[in-house]
Amino acid sequence: MGKEKGEEKEMNPGKRAAIYVRVSTVEQETALQESELREYCQRRGWSFVLYRDHGQSGAKADRPALNAMLGDLKKRKFDVLVVWALDRLARSLKNLLSISEECRTLGVDLVSLKQAVDTTLPAGRLTFQVLGAVAEFEREMLRERVRAGMAQARRAGKNVGRPVKRNLLTSEIEKMKTLRSEGASIRKLAAEFGTSQWMASRLAG
Repeated sequence: MGKEKGEEKEMNPGKRAAIYVRVSTVEQETALQESELREYCQRRGWSFVLYRDHGQSGAKADRPALNAMLGDLKKRKFDVLVVWALDRLARSLKNLLSISEECRTLGVDLVSLKQAVDTTLPAGRLTFQVLGAVAEFEREMLRERVRAGMAQARRAGKNVGRPVKRNLLTSEIEKMKTLRSEGASIRKLAAEFGTSQWMASRLAG
């Protein structure tokens, strides 16, 4: 599993594709996906690099080849991401929206053969707009749920927000400074003196 550098085929250096394939169990094979995706890239005249996750469940967030591909995406090492189906790539709608938004932001196109998604074509660019709108809708719904939950908590007389940290005595502040000078971490100081890391950093100097 992982990035297959040896699978790169230099056909058109101007258009670089990342092919991502995945199967959930070790008994399954990626050969069918790979064959169709290679042929597709060859027809389009694209060079390509293969990223293969073998025996990796789609529910897993941490997949070796996916992580490598996403790392190369951030570095803009390819121009288009090609998958056999969207469920091979993303484990959930939220995950798909996140990946597609990153592709759109970085100017990387997305192609899925099974769903006939192709943002390299004018008609397919609507896909990014729709996915972006869905992502914004989901974020707004989350904000609304958070606001509603906070309002309900206030009506119930509960404190909302971060708990108020206690005021430290002068002697405690001096001790904190001493411990900091001896190498104690800000996180440790915050936990020991019952305050926030920001306040510990400010007081310890």
